[in-house]
Amino acid sequence: MSQQLVTGEAVALDLRVARLASRIPAAMLDSLIQLAAMLAVTVVFTRSDVAVDPAIAVTLLILAVVGIFLGYPVAFETLWRGRTPGKAAMGLRVVRDDGGPIRFRHALLRGLIGLFVERPPFGVFFFVGVITSLASERGKRLGDIVAGTIVLQERIPARTPTTIRMPPQLAGWATTLDLSALPSDLALAVREFLGRASGLRPAAREELGRRLCDAVAAVVTPPPPPGTPGWAYLSAVLAERRRRDEERLRAGRPAPGGQSSGWVGAPPAGVPAPWGSEAPVGTPSPWAPSAPPVGTGPALGRPPADPGPPPPQPGPQPGPFAPPV
Repeated sequence: MSQQLVTGEAVALDLRVARLASRIPAAMLDSLIQLAAMLAVTVVFTRSDVAVDPAIAVTLLILAVVGIFLGYPVAFETLWRGRTPGKAAMGLRVVRDDGGPIRFRHALLRGLIGLFVERPPFGVFFFVGVITSLASERGKRLGDIVAGTIVLQERIPARTPTTIRMPPQLAGWATTLDLSALPSDLALAVREFLGRASGLRPAAREELGRRLCDAVAAVVTPPPPPGTPGWAYLSAVLAERRRRDEERLRAGRPAPGGQSSGWVGAPPAGVPAPWGSEAPVGTPSPWAPSAPPVGTGPALGRPPADPGPPPPQPGPQPGPFAPPV
C-alpha cells in the first residue's frame, strides 16, 4: 500500500507503508540479536570468578537488560537513520510523519513504548499494538502514534515495463494519424494507465480508460475504425508515435516541438494480446464492451464469413472504454 507524504517544502512523496507482514520478521531478527546479547551477558555473570555483591549484580543485570532491549533499537535508529539490523534486512526505515529522518527523541519514545507496552515479556499490551497497526491506515503501532513516526518500505520490487505492440489490424490506419497535437504529458498518462490497468478496479479502469480515449481522440485524427476496443486504440496511437520518434532519431531529426513520447509500454499484464498474436482469435478484452459493438460489419480480429467487401458501416455504438468518433 502506498502512502502520500507531504514534506515541509510542500513536496508530495508517494511511498509504500510497511505492514505487519514485513515488520514482524524485522522485529524477530532484532529480537534474536538481543536475546543472543542477553545470553552472552548472562554467561559472563554466571561464570565470573570475582565475588560480586548481590545488590551490585542485580543492578548490573538491570542495566544490561535496559541497554540491550532499549538501547539497542534507540541507538541503531538514531545513528543509522531509522534502521536496525532487522529493519535493514527487510528493507524498512523509520521516518517522521512528514517523511524526514527521525531524531533521538523519536527513537527513544518508540523504544520506551515498545519495551514496556507492546513487546513481551515486559509489554503487557502486545495484542493492542498489533490491532492498532492493523487498524491504522499507515500501519502505525502505539510507539509510532506517540512518537509521530511511520515505517516505510525502501526496497520495492521493480516493475518490469511491458512492451506495446501495434495491433496488426490497426497498422495501416495508424500510418495516417496526425499526432502533431498529441502532448507528451497525455502520452505519458496513457502509458502509465496501460501499464497499471490490470491492477485497477474494473469500474475505475473503465472510467479512466474512457477519459483517456476522449482526450486522445480530441487531438488525434482520423478516428479509429468502427468496433475498435479502447485499449487497442490507445496502444495503436502510442505505438505509432514511438515508431515515428525512432525514425526521427535514426534520421537525426528532432521531434516536433522537442517532444518525445517516452513510450515503452504495452497492453497491461492480464489483458489479451493484440489480434493475430499470442491471444486466440475472438478472446475478449476486459476493457472492451461486454457485448460486441452493434453494426453490420465484422468486428476487428474476426475474419468475415464472406471475403467480399463489407456492407456500409452505420458507425460504432457507445460502450465502456470505447473512443469517440
